Amino acid sequence: MRDLVFRGAARQAWRPASSIACLAFVALLAVAFWAGAVRIVQAFLPLASMGF
Repeated sequence: MRDLVFRGAARQAWRPASSIACLAFVALLAVAFWAGAVRIVQAFLPLASMGF
């Protein structure tokens, strides 16, 4: 019974760290996406100024 209590406490302590890691990963993906979008727009702006 005592072992189950310790496992439950360890699992509860691990979950917030996992959530923070997941949020950090999603934030990194969002930053990478927007950086790519900005780069693509910057690549096409000179084409737009030429009349295409």
